[in-house]
Amino acid sequence: MRNPEDLYELSGDVPEMTGPVLLYSLDGFVDAGSVGQLVREHLLDSLEHRVIARFDVDALIDYRARRPPMTFDRDHWSDYEAPELVVHLVHDEAGSPFLFLTGPEPDRLWDGFTAAVRSLVERLGVGLAVTFHGIPMGVPHTRPVGLTAHATRPELVNRTSFFDRVQVPGSAAALLEFRLGEAGHDAIGYAVHVPHYLAQSTYPTAAVAALDAVIGCTGLVLPSDALREAAVRTEAEIAEQVNGNDEVEKVVRALEQQYDAFAGATERESLLAEDKDMPTADELGAEFERFLAERRADGPDPQL
Repeated sequence: MRNPEDLYELSGDVPEMTGPVLLYSLDGFVDAGSVGQLVREHLLDSLEHRVIARFDVDALIDYRARRPPMTFDRDHWSDYEAPELVVHLVHDEAGSPFLFLTGPEPDRLWDGFTAAVRSLVERLGVGLAVTFHGIPMGVPHTRPVGLTAHATRPELVNRTSFFDRVQVPGSAAALLEFRLGEAGHDAIGYAVHVPHYLAQSTYPTAAVAALDAVIGCTGLVLPSDALREAAVRTEAEIAEQVNGNDEVEKVVRALEQQYDAFAGATERESLLAEDKDMPTADELGAEFERFLAERRADGPDPQL
């Protein structure tokens, strides 16, 4: 088995840190509402940061599956956007340092990759690792955003789960949490519930929920104003597009009734297991997409 440290290069000027938080968000797995992408871009745009570790993407990425963009300029190749899987050293608004692992999800060597991240966790003395992304759910946009939390120790989770036992396709991020738990490290993940009819859109409201969850479990002082302002604008645009369309209003009301019944029930069951006379995800999604397509025909909408 290869040495995990061969998969990354750590900068020689990493400062002394005491139990820093490691956030990690990898591009390529399910991310309804672009939750992970929105939080990544927001934090890296808002806070001081620099790269302190780089992973060997040649060993981890399948370029033919995800071809990096190149620029052709008249008669020559002028640019190549090489993929980067890196760890940033970031400082929050109070000046406290934390780490942020970003980049494409590895296509191969998952156990090698997770062993390499574990090596970094132990070399840098990471106290808590946290990840987040969006998942599509049969919930209305008119109700508070829900979260499914999971962690390497039950004591780290203080939320009721919508799910019982279920088998799903794996991801490098999920495997990393699993492997960190096996090694005795603390890790938490948040799957933010995005209305399935908005799953293909950017949905800042869900990103705000993810950011609030990260702040709550880490104590980091992270900016949120720009995301909150984007969420207000997006919610107003969604309301405008839904208002007056009887078919869309009908399915949203049905989802509201299902949500309210579930939230008020004493016997909590999974939303996915409810047996009600409800429109399917495909039916609702198709109707909403048709409605949005009609609106887009009048001009582009940057948010939806």
